[in-house]
Amino acid sequence: MPKAVYIHIPFCEQICHYCDFNKFYIQYQPVDEYLTALYKEMQASFKRYSHNRIRTIFIGGGTPTALTAEQLDHLMNWIHELLDMRHIEEFTVEANPDNLTADKLSVLKNAHVNRLSIGVQTFQEDLLKKIGRTHTNEVVFKALKRAKKYGFDNLSIDLIYGLPGQSIKDFKKTLETALSLDLQHYSSYSLILEPKTVFYNLWRKGKLTLPPQEEEAAMYEMLMEKMEQKGFHQYEISNFACKGYESKHNLTYWNNEEYFGFGAGAHSYVNGVRRANIGPLKKYITSIERSGYAYLEEHEVTLAEKMEEQLFLGLRKTEGVSFNMFEQKFAKPLYSVFGEQIEAQKKKGLLFEKDGYIFLTHKGKLLGNEVFQAFLSVLNN
Repeated sequence: MPKAVYIHIPFCEQICHYCDFNKFYIQYQPVDEYLTALYKEMQASFKRYSHNRIRTIFIGGGTPTALTAEQLDHLMNWIHELLDMRHIEEFTVEANPDNLTADKLSVLKNAHVNRLSIGVQTFQEDLLKKIGRTHTNEVVFKALKRAKKYGFDNLSIDLIYGLPGQSIKDFKKTLETALSLDLQHYSSYSLILEPKTVFYNLWRKGKLTLPPQEEEAAMYEMLMEKMEQKGFHQYEISNFACKGYESKHNLTYWNNEEYFGFGAGAHSYVNGVRRANIGPLKKYITSIERSGYAYLEEHEVTLAEKMEEQLFLGLRKTEGVSFNMFEQKFAKPLYSVFGEQIEAQKKKGLLFEKDGYIFLTHKGKLLGNEVFQAFLSVLNN
């Protein structure tokens, strides 16, 4: 039974050069019609499936705060109408620093949003322009100060390393600035060149120079070191938090638990079925108006796939995967299914076993995708 709700707002006031999420430049888009379709989709799904265990809500994008304050207010009212907010433990909204205005913060606070995830990416202003961002450092500082003034005390920012032209020294300065801001949570990811993005097309043409792999690895090691020095717990490969401020919503994904996903291009996992929604706006809206749903793909997850997902998602967490939990969930000992793969990764120094858990070593964090692939290959074989 789903414990989380994800709502996708695919509109942006600028398109970042690295982003491959389903998004559209907001000008001239049918925003109000889209929000109405979202409401109808949520309404239809909550009639079809039990939703009394929902504990977290995450509104992502795109840029949810690209909506006007009035549009945000409509969305919040519909969420409150459809869900029992008394049981919601964490309500997160993604935001850009340059549109986190006082009127929007007021709407979010009144709707009981209690966590903000703000896209900063870097504090190197020349690099911000190169990656398609429009804010400045001063805008970030003012947005954070304003959010705190409105009573938000669970604030997270996103950072990216391995950006074009970024040096280890540059990333160190970004980290030092980020860690001076009195925040509760940080997410930091290496740049991935995704097809159909501006950066990918430039790279294909030989017009994009990225830091060498060894420098990117050095940035990640520095990230882990600096976060630990400042008392932030690394609870997932790319996420660091003060104690008690870990993202409950994202832990739903890494614990391989079920969730609702609403909106154009959104994904969901309900009653053992993974679904992907139609991406194009007009097709999404038309499908919702016709049936209340906008499924593009549906896949019933097999037992073998569930076990594999438990490993490669669970190993993203620094606490790793519990032997007891795995056996309780699947009625099979972990070693009886993945013993050969676990031993192989342990011999490489990528996995470690302790107190009934397996988890990534320091080296394993640097080579996480290699470890995950080892467990995915079981199904292929």
